[in-house]
Amino acid sequence: MDLLNTLVDKGLRRELPTREEALAVLATSDDDLLDVVAAAGKVRRQWFGRRVKLNYLVNLKSGLCPEDCSYCSQRLGSEAGILKYTWLKPDQASEAAAAGLAGGAKRVCLVASGRGPTDRDVDRVAGTIKAIKDQNEGVEVCACLGLLSDGQAERLREAGADAYNHNLNTSEATYGDITTTHTYADRVDTVQKAHAAGLSACSGLIAGMGESDEDLVDVVFSLRELDPDSVPVNFLIPFEGTPLAKEWNLTPQRCLRILAMVRFVCPDVEVRIAGGREVHLRTQQPLALHLANSIFLGDYLTSEGQAGKADLEMIADAGFEVEGAGEVTLPEHRAHATGGACGSHAEAGGGCGSHAETGGGCGSHEGAGCGSVCGSAAQAPAAAQEANEPRTDLVAVRRRGAGTDLAPNA
Repeated sequence: MDLLNTLVDKGLRRELPTREEALAVLATSDDDLLDVVAAAGKVRRQWFGRRVKLNYLVNLKSGLCPEDCSYCSQRLGSEAGILKYTWLKPDQASEAAAAGLAGGAKRVCLVASGRGPTDRDVDRVAGTIKAIKDQNEGVEVCACLGLLSDGQAERLREAGADAYNHNLNTSEATYGDITTTHTYADRVDTVQKAHAAGLSACSGLIAGMGESDEDLVDVVFSLRELDPDSVPVNFLIPFEGTPLAKEWNLTPQRCLRILAMVRFVCPDVEVRIAGGREVHLRTQQPLALHLANSIFLGDYLTSEGQAGKADLEMIADAGFEVEGAGEVTLPEHRAHATGGACGSHAEAGGGCGSHAETGGGCGSHEGAGCGSVCGSAAQAPAAAQEANEPRTDLVAVRRRGAGTDLAPNA
């Protein structure tokens, strides 16, 4: 297929596809799907080999958010039966992080619901970062706390944070239909603040909210322009009790096309399969590893994910390997000259250009703060279901780990 050959050539050169080419990827047929995956896989392997980076979420503060993001189980007015608790103490957060690190994660994502942190909140998170780093040499820490005020990104950097997550989520044209309590421009400003402070920027999207192909391409092109080091791709989990509870628009094939499009537009950045992979990719999760080079291990912010052991088995069975703590995630041309494990802001003109689960600090998707959406680990029933039938059986509210007395999933 001429389109795919062109996209592979551009991806290997880090050249931006045209909007028409990106839209054409989303419009490919199921008969051509494996060809699309194979083509995007060549680009993925060029820049990341067969490595898969593992990230682990710690929900520092759950629920009770004053923002009205329609996708989020922690939003103002949400009737979802999620865990609600105030700030974890540093030792509690460090203990939660230790479970994910023991399972092979190299980055811990610290997420808190809310519009954005107060200066006192930044002090709290600074203490948590110190506690985690004191006990785990070389660990990367990403904060996801919502909209940042002037000077807060610098304070987080000084406290030891390596990265900051704040997702754009959807296109600028449709943003007002999803959220009214803050603007798309507010989100862009926070990503830019993170960049300016020397933090590795993490910003992504949520697919499945009723958006058009044009909206998806718009937000991914906007991300390339912002130039984050990592782009989490969340797939909406329609939580009962939220305005988007009836939006079941995704199939595994649709999810794979979206991931492929993101890889072609952002060829040399960390593309992360974030919240919702268990619900929407289902048995096709291993195929998605040919497109993305990063996933969350275990549970998300307010929902359960696939068992951590199953994640590791999936990676090995698909012929990939877990990225080691001493390995640099990003290609050399994007990483700092120091070669830090975290990766860093790209050189001007290079690479992609510019969450996590909903519920993470004003602007992450519900399941996986710092880049992910609320995924779930409930077991599918034995009976086969229609591809487009709502899979509410796969949505399970998190009842273990942070904020509970039960052991975490990692």
